[in-house]
Amino acid sequence: MMDYGLKVHLAMRSIVQRRAPDGASPPGAPHHEENREVSAKMTGAETLDVARDAIWTIVVVSSPLMVVGLVVGVVVSLFQALTQIQEQTLIFVPKILAIFVTLLLALPFMADELHAHMMRISSRIIGG
Repeated sequence: MMDYGLKVHLAMRSIVQRRAPDGASPPGAPHHEENREVSAKMTGAETLDVARDAIWTIVVVSSPLMVVGLVVGVVVSLFQALTQIQEQTLIFVPKILAIFVTLLLALPFMADELHAHMMRISSRIIGG
């Protein structure tokens, strides 16, 4: 069974290697029939699909931190309004601590989402 990293390496190598205009192989390339020119161009729809998937991944990965920051900001602002404390820097410490704790808790989820996105991109590269 072929290692996944080796598959990606071979797929990328086949995309990158091109024949010279005179038909000769590029320097350092093996002289096999596998060394034929590969034309891998993305269509506009595929490009938009990759961009949409990337934007959605960014939204999903960043949303836990953004929601916690929003909630803590609203709660501290409400506390400031109720107690009439008008200290501008009071909001930063609770927000930073809450986002840091959320980052520690959500890091496995975020890593899984980014890994899944990279696997989708890799499968597109391998699949052509």
